Amino acid sequence: MTGTEALLAAHRAIEAVWRIESARLVAGLARLVDDVGLAEELAQDALLIALEQWPEAGVPDNPGAWLMATAKHRAIDHLRRRSRYERKLQEIGRDVGSRPQPDPDADMDDHIRDDMLRLVFTACHPALTTEARVSLTLRLLGGLTTGEIARAFLATEPAVAQRIVRAKRTLAAKGVRFEMPAPGDLAERLASVLEVVYLIFNEGYSATAGDDWTRPDLCHEALRLGRLLAGLLPGEPEVHGLAALMELQASRLRARTGPDGAPVLLPDQDRRLWDRLLIRRGLEALERAESLGGAFGPYALQAAIAACHARAVRGGDTDWERVAALYRVLAHVSPSPVVELNRAVAVAMAGDPARGLEIADAVAGDKALRGYPQLPAVRGDLLARLGRTDEARREFERAASLTGNERERALFLARAVDCG
Repeated sequence: MTGTEALLAAHRAIEAVWRIESARLVAGLARLVDDVGLAEELAQDALLIALEQWPEAGVPDNPGAWLMATAKHRAIDHLRRRSRYERKLQEIGRDVGSRPQPDPDADMDDHIRDDMLRLVFTACHPALTTEARVSLTLRLLGGLTTGEIARAFLATEPAVAQRIVRAKRTLAAKGVRFEMPAPGDLAERLASVLEVVYLIFNEGYSATAGDDWTRPDLCHEALRLGRLLAGLLPGEPEVHGLAALMELQASRLRARTGPDGAPVLLPDQDRRLWDRLLIRRGLEALERAESLGGAFGPYALQAAIAACHARAVRGGDTDWERVAALYRVLAHVSPSPVVELNRAVAVAMAGDPARGLEIADAVAGDKALRGYPQLPAVRGDLLARLGRTDEARREFERAASLTGNERERALFLARAVDCG
């Protein structure tokens, strides 16, 4: 292997290790220094040292442990410069400074689950804006670079970098400690965590802007985070509900676009392209949510709806009456005009497009749907089913004018032409 090849191989190894180990690394360091921003800086320092040393010395047998040991040495140096050095040094271990190569996992094995949970809840803290929570989660838990996050959300890299810096400053300014929420706050904070993960997934599943209908990389990142949460919080039904929902929806990704990248709607999809492994995983996660008892939450209910589609061999086999009934329950559990819009579609597909249009019209004036392209798109579809093609064409044209996604705009315009 030439020097250049060795260098490239080392860099590829470092990138892979960082993506896998970064969240664990930051979580463990944050417990020691009680500062998420500082923990990430220490982890990044360790990464830079790896970039300098690994191409010449070779990749260590346990690269994650190497990074942790290196980062801990940096943490110790930092703590020595602080007035609370003695107390913090005792937390790390009295003899850690005297050992040339401390065991990086000695004080991690018993804490890694709690550390990861603390990191999840800190990154999704309600003191942050939704955009900040999403960016910080992808950075700290996903190991994504600022550039990768910017490309995923069609933002500029400086804007994303500034968002992440502001998020860390906000956490520091508000004195947010690296700790689990109090029992009374857990439900609200968990809802924030699940919302952030699902926002990431949805942006990948139906991109709000740009030239691509889907961004599978974001879906896969959200799936990874969802599986992580399910492992960390095995007793929470809604965590399994969200995991089930994402697995089942992600199973359709290959079928959602044609060879040219054009959107393919659910009734027209080749179900042979649906990923059976993801469907099986999704159904198993839904069973786990059911086995924990209690009433279903919004994510488990949406997963149950997705399961109706996954179990249907052909589109015509879908139990639309059950889907409509589940949407009715969802509207009660988590009222939303978007849920009602989806219920309108299900009612129409169950054989009553006139009733579906009534439901859609009932929420058409809701300010939450102002500028929402799916409202005129749904109305256009229902009007077309009722033979009111001129009205349907105008609705599809309006939908096309509202969307920021080029693929979706082309789809809506094509539907308008069909109505013409």
